[in-house]
Amino acid sequence: MTAALALFALVAGWEALVRLGGVDPLILPAPTQVLDALWQDRSLLAPDLWTTTYEVVLGLAAAVVAGAALAVAMHLSPALRRALRPLVIGSQAVPVPVIAPLVILVLGFGLAPKVLLVALVCFFPITINLYDGLRAADPDARRLLRSLQATRWQALRLVEAPAALPAAFTGLKVAAAVAVIGAVFAEWAGAERGLGHALLTANGQLETARAFAATLLLFLLAIALYGACALLERRVVDWTPRTRPGGP
Repeated sequence: MTAALALFALVAGWEALVRLGGVDPLILPAPTQVLDALWQDRSLLAPDLWTTTYEVVLGLAAAVVAGAALAVAMHLSPALRRALRPLVIGSQAVPVPVIAPLVILVLGFGLAPKVLLVALVCFFPITINLYDGLRAADPDARRLLRSLQATRWQALRLVEAPAALPAAFTGLKVAAAVAVIGAVFAEWAGAERGLGHALLTANGQLETARAFAATLLLFLLAIALYGACALLERRVVDWTPRTRPGGP
């Protein structure tokens, strides 16, 4: 309730600031102008929203597959862990806006470079959280399986993988929230449609309200993806205790 009131006060103050002439609407449109642009330009923004959503979902899925495979490989092989972990960490130092034009140049203006750049943004939180979750599995359960002469793969399947699911979903939710960043950078580097392309076009045409409307759609898309991952977590990881806000 407090968050809703704070949001309402922020939006109302923003609206009043613009309506009273405190700022030029060409620089900062009022919230009602943004909503009006969202409705008036729906025929332009709806296809762009679909394009960006498609890119983000495919890129996130690719990051899940690659990140899970690499996390398991590093967990099972000390040699791979020593060789690959610095590269995984270093991947976060790669400036996506800088490499995006190079990726577009190599792979063209199609879907592949967008998916690759989204996957690059999402890759690190998925890989590291799953890897840490696998290593944090109950050591007593591991010793019990060893005493029963279980194989390494049986220990992974029966103990370590289930124990790592909460951490893995934490990484997935973080990746889902930031995935739209990779899509926008990729579309800025070269695209014919998508919300990133819509932002560039609107800014070039001084359609600030439409640019804010596209930004609002990106904001809502990130929230929707995060919510979908949180819902999936509740379905899959149903054995962990949950507390209500303000509860014990």
